[in-house]
Amino acid sequence: MSDLKSIGYSDWFNSRVDDEKIAAHAVARVGSVHKDSYTVTKGGEDIFAELSGNLLYTTESASDLPTTGDWVYADFYDDDTHAIIYGVFPRKTLLKRKTAGKRVDFQLIAANIDVAFIIQSLNDNFNLRRLERYLVMVNESGIEPVILLSKCDLIPRNEVNEIKQQVLAIAPQTTVMEFSNLNRDNIDSIISLLKCELTYCLLGSSGVGKTTLLNSIIGNDQFETRSVSKIQSKGRHTTTSRQLVRLANGAMIIDTPGMRELGSMSVDDGLDETFSEILELSQTCKFVNCTHSNEKGCAILAAIKAGDLSEQRYQNYLKMKKESEFNQMSYLEKRKKDRDFGKLIKSTMKNKQR
Repeated sequence: MSDLKSIGYSDWFNSRVDDEKIAAHAVARVGSVHKDSYTVTKGGEDIFAELSGNLLYTTESASDLPTTGDWVYADFYDDDTHAIIYGVFPRKTLLKRKTAGKRVDFQLIAANIDVAFIIQSLNDNFNLRRLERYLVMVNESGIEPVILLSKCDLIPRNEVNEIKQQVLAIAPQTTVMEFSNLNRDNIDSIISLLKCELTYCLLGSSGVGKTTLLNSIIGNDQFETRSVSKIQSKGRHTTTSRQLVRLANGAMIIDTPGMRELGSMSVDDGLDETFSEILELSQTCKFVNCTHSNEKGCAILAAIKAGDLSEQRYQNYLKMKKESEFNQMSYLEKRKKDRDFGKLIKSTMKNKQR
């Protein structure tokens, strides 16, 4: 149990064990996912693992399968060199997004994260609207956000301070810190945020310096990095999978691939928390059924006109709300079709057996 505690196992998980599974299997944590294979750990070395046939063929959705950071029930073989996963624990937190493109489904990013470091670089990558999307994703998951602004060596100090004020205006209760991997500005301050037995993750677009920051925290170039395109000022993917890295101070951190698309699905709580001032304003409108489009007495329109609420921020809120509602509706329709198709297949197979 002490080894499991060192990699994040707490009373929260212990109180949610499946009695039958815990009696038959050991407990482990997923360290990485590579297509159809996994690595798991009990607090020591990483061990190659596969899904049991029953788990693989009885899951209704990819979101039911293990992801990096998950706690699982597993059996170990050959002196702990190989493992079979039989089930997944309930998740305390889960980072997910809509799959890229037109496909309507979830993509799991990582599970059981305590704190998410949202990274944007202080050059051409900085974008308040994109930052709002990351905050919605993190807040929806119940994860504490910390905003890190990389490459602070590339712009003057007064511009750094100005951007920090813009960020604090949309996330006033959030820790915001600039840093530089090049001259190590504030790297020690970031390391001081990492607490023993807690799990962190790095989120941000390609090229913002996530993997380089991880190397700076570790103290060596353990993970591969690539230069940013000088023409487009865009990063090139280095991290292609998510891996749970244990640090010397007992904290754990997961690097994630850069995300060019941040589609959202069913993020009502995340929207309300990220755009709390809009929710509060809507409750003071003159009419209960106010559409916030052209009504007299609309508190939101009044705040925009007075300059107390950014028009761009409000439009981004509306865009994400509509997107979330549409994607969630489409996903539920897709799941119903998948279940109906599965029933049809089972019925056909039964008739053939007769």
